[in-house]
Amino acid sequence: MRKPAQVTAWWYGLVGAGGLAFGLIGDRRPFGEDLFATPLFGYLVAVGVALLVLRIASGRPVPQLIPDRALLTGCLGGLALFLVGNFIAAHLLAR
Repeated sequence: MRKPAQVTAWWYGLVGAGGLAFGLIGDRRPFGEDLFATPLFGYLVAVGVALLVLRIASGRPVPQLIPDRALLTGCLGGLALFLVGNFIAAHLLAR
């Protein structure tokens, strides 16, 4: 198994890239107009599923691999990058 620092670095990178990617498609509403079909909800579900897969694959609790503060920081950073991606899609790519 990888060292916790490597897992944390992967966590930051993947959660940020996912937030940006879901934010870029957020303006088009590809999943429908319902509240549970918004890209933000899809992003949050994808993050939750990824954490469950990490838990099952490692056989250890996630906080032993990624510290609680890093989990929270990654989630907030991913949400911020979602908003950045949504802004880019709505204002810069729409031209």
